[in-house]
Amino acid sequence: MSDLLLIAPMAAEQRALKARAPGARVVRSGVGPRRARRAATSLATARAAGVAVAGFGGALSPELEPGELVVATELRARDGSVRDQCPGAEVIAAMLRRAGLRVHTGPITSVRSPVLGAGARARLRSSSGAIAADMESAWLAPAAAGRPFVVVRAILDAPGSEPWHPFSALRSVISATNALQAAAGVLGEWANVISPRELVLAAPRASCAGVERAIEVVERTLDRYGPPVYMRKQIVHNRHVVSELERRGAVCVDELDEVPDGATVVFSAHGVSPRVREQARRKELNVIDATCPLVSKVHAEARRFADDGYSIVLVGHGGHEEIEGTAGEAPNHVTVIASAEEVDGLDVDDPGRVAYLTQTTLAVDETKGVVSRLRERFPDIVGPRSDDICYATQNRQDAVKALARSCDLVLVVGSRNSSNSNRLVEVAERHGCKARLLDEQSDVDPHWFEGVERVGVTAGASSPERIMRRVAGALEVLGPVSVSEHAVAAEEVKFTLPREVRA
Repeated sequence: MSDLLLIAPMAAEQRALKARAPGARVVRSGVGPRRARRAATSLATARAAGVAVAGFGGALSPELEPGELVVATELRARDGSVRDQCPGAEVIAAMLRRAGLRVHTGPITSVRSPVLGAGARARLRSSSGAIAADMESAWLAPAAAGRPFVVVRAILDAPGSEPWHPFSALRSVISATNALQAAAGVLGEWANVISPRELVLAAPRASCAGVERAIEVVERTLDRYGPPVYMRKQIVHNRHVVSELERRGAVCVDELDEVPDGATVVFSAHGVSPRVREQARRKELNVIDATCPLVSKVHAEARRFADDGYSIVLVGHGGHEEIEGTAGEAPNHVTVIASAEEVDGLDVDDPGRVAYLTQTTLAVDETKGVVSRLRERFPDIVGPRSDDICYATQNRQDAVKALARSCDLVLVVGSRNSSNSNRLVEVAERHGCKARLLDEQSDVDPHWFEGVERVGVTAGASSPERIMRRVAGALEVLGPVSVSEHAVAAEEVKFTLPREVRA
């Protein structure tokens, strides 16, 4: 049975909620601010793990339609001032979407009287910045009294729907009621996993010096040359970073064929092959190179080994941009493998003259196994002058190992195409801990946390700290959290910017 307090302003809303949340305590507050304030005072001490306000609401945004749900990210006054934040709204919205419901997230404004007419709605939307309105939520918020708190409103009427035709009104009521009932069942599931937890943040975590340098290169290029600035491939493997740069005027392309002759282009942190550089020269592009210096080091090693006549075994994931760039430095000398099992099938010109290099973002332990197998087969094999696995990859994996030893679950914040983020998940799992990769807070599934008391949180080297902080903050919707940090190393590395964008 869920330990959930559901607050509904009207009797019809209360009946709809009770039908689908039999284990919850469903209380009717009454309509309007005066009754809401009185109910909040009396319910602040009521036994409940989580508190939710659920009922009907009016749309302010023209994107909303009757029967859709709005989960409040914050509660606002008519003038736009924020009365209450609602951490974890995206987590609840994602739960509702997984149940097949149409859901929006955004601010809800609470007003003292109904808002009638498209003009009045437009004015309220402009002044408050909210996407929906109700008459109780802001005044009911104190009922949460520090407990996880959610506001879910089913849209009953929308701009342009007035005056109502009787049949249209009936359809809207039925649609909103059905959505509210379905939401009640999901809110019951949410309440079942609410529990106090300890959050342990890994250190180091999030963006490394190479990633921060690449992002700053694009930002400075935009400032100096103005948009559009073209990025060949994602500048770093994080969709939030790429989207933010695109909003500023950067354009992400897969190949230079998509870039107009003479335009400004930034090469990504993963590096490019000489073939790409030659194409840029033919197109007379203004090239700003954001290749991570540690990747450039591997490129130089590939050229050195090739010049000395070695067959080069490149350990990494075929198709990854870094591997394509490195292999392109010596295409007639390089063979790419991803595992120790592939070593026995290698065919080289001279077994006594073999060298190996590795992708910088691989799992450290797994790479050691491949290199060990290479040494067994080719005793005279030579390697790079220093380990190719970058310091940031090593540090973040060491930090995850430490979390895995003491946590029930490790969350890794990073995009699906981020090699270093995926490796962190693998490292945690190899050390006996459940792990999940998530791009943002809406990817959090509360069911992951059943029976989980201690959660480790980290972020891949291509993921900004602010995204990880949003995820950690959203976990408050699953219960009170105590936050600590476990550090295994300190990072003070800084890379010089390309001369074209230095101040």
